[in-house]
Amino acid sequence: MYIAVTGSKNNKDVYIYQSFRKKDGKSSSRIYKKLGKYNTLLEQFDGDNEKLMAWAKSEAAKETALYNERTGKVTVEFSQAACIPMNEVRSFHAGYLFLQQLCTELRIDNICRVIKGRHRFKYDLHAILTDLVYARVLSPSSKLSSYNFCKTLFEPPKYEIQDVYRALSVIAEESDFIQSELYKNSNFIHPRNQKILYYDCTNYYFEIEEESGLKHYGKGKENRPNPIVGMGLFMDADGIPLAFDVFPGNQNEQTTLKPLEKKIIKDFNCSEFIFCSDAGLGSANNRAFNSIGNRAYVITHSLKKMKQEDRDIALNPTQFRKVGSTDLIDIRTLDETDEEVFNSIYYKEVPVVTGDLDEILIVTYSPKYKAYQQKIRSRQIERAEKIINSPCKKRKGKNQNDPMRFVKNTAVTNDGEIAEKNVYEIDAEQIAKEELYDGFYAVITNLEGNIEEIIKINKQRWEIEENFRIMKTEFEARPVYVRRDDRIKAHFMTCYISLLLYRLLEKKIGNSYTTEQIIETLRSMKMTLLNTANGYVPSYTRTEITDSLHKTFGFRTDYEFIKKSTMRSIIKQTKEINLP
Repeated sequence: MYIAVTGSKNNKDVYIYQSFRKKDGKSSSRIYKKLGKYNTLLEQFDGDNEKLMAWAKSEAAKETALYNERTGKVTVEFSQAACIPMNEVRSFHAGYLFLQQLCTELRIDNICRVIKGRHRFKYDLHAILTDLVYARVLSPSSKLSSYNFCKTLFEPPKYEIQDVYRALSVIAEESDFIQSELYKNSNFIHPRNQKILYYDCTNYYFEIEEESGLKHYGKGKENRPNPIVGMGLFMDADGIPLAFDVFPGNQNEQTTLKPLEKKIIKDFNCSEFIFCSDAGLGSANNRAFNSIGNRAYVITHSLKKMKQEDRDIALNPTQFRKVGSTDLIDIRTLDETDEEVFNSIYYKEVPVVTGDLDEILIVTYSPKYKAYQQKIRSRQIERAEKIINSPCKKRKGKNQNDPMRFVKNTAVTNDGEIAEKNVYEIDAEQIAKEELYDGFYAVITNLEGNIEEIIKINKQRWEIEENFRIMKTEFEARPVYVRRDDRIKAHFMTCYISLLLYRLLEKKIGNSYTTEQIIETLRSMKMTLLNTANGYVPSYTRTEITDSLHKTFGFRTDYEFIKKSTMRSIIKQTKEINLP
């Protein structure tokens, strides 16, 4: 390595350059490290250029020595007669280091420090909270299993399992504060887009039978005969979670919106946004609440539940327009075999008055969506026919997509007498009823203006469903194993932070990979300790995703050999804020 001073007369920089050989065999050089501005450094040496250059050369020599130390070959000796030490951990998870750096950038240590000032406890809340999050992402399980998993991290727990359960109560009590601080701090990592806020609810089951506290029997998403607890989640326009709350499993979901939204308006400094949710959460009261001030709403609307007169107007094939055009179209005249027509969206606007609300119902028609619905229905009809022809019991399930809805059961004769046996057949009338809605979709809004933007806003609603899917499948948020209400809330706090970290990590590496690919990569990134005196070797597969993670976060764990001192430096780096 050598020293070079480059730049104009009054704007020079001092660099350490490194010589290297390119793939074609030709020699070249590159900047290895910037030492600083020439004039600034010269002042530190009282204007003595010789002293400055001597210091710079010594720095280059130090960097050369460190580089050679890091890149040189190593020799490790093993004994065929010696056993490994009793109870010594040899396999470590390295995937948590990327999550740890994100936790550092979210200033979770500062959040925990403030919380500690309000409570009396001696345990390390920051270590407990972050460890629970790492375990939820990398090895989701019970709190005891999570505690044992964290013993395989490079920095194992220095707290006891009883401290974990004590900390859960504090985490639950400080839930609102933690969420608001995480929102504010997350802007340092990825500027939050709160112009549109999405809201939805789901529920999680317990493997118990008795109701108590938050745990109540209710309408579960999975139709399990277990008590459930509900969760309401807000998401921003980039798919990143914003805030959550939990509520009793028997509570009407429509009543959960206002309390959480009021917290966001008050604590998150978010008062101007477009609210978007599905029809189940878009009651007239919730729509009225989101028409106050500078807020607006876009809510999905059920065509099937409309009054017959209004539904006839909405489904009338005339008066449609193609998105981006003002020409009126009768959708019956469309040639849906034409690729452009097939991939286009057509809409009509229907003014609606609901109490004091002046709203617009936007009905869209998509030939592509129609073909998709027909394809799904044809498969369901095929399954219904198989059920009819099989000897199994024919019971209609609770799921709205149950193929048995297309099966008609005739239990009486044409004369009105009880038949000797039930007759099952495909219900053509029910199929025809559903076909009426093929390709149609509707939203209700108080927004005026760009229809294409309104359609786009609603189209992104799938991401909040994806957030729930990640929590339920990848992070195994259910069944819930804790019983006390405060610990239940703390459990979902760790799930929420895990989801936030994942979404931020996804944004950092460019939304180029699936959830399963990213999570599985993080879980696979293990390091093997050769022996106590030496260092580690990676025991995972280097892939495009691992390269992307290392490039994005600025450290590497995929060298053939990593000294223990180097690993300590990497760990230290993940605990230092180094934002652009």
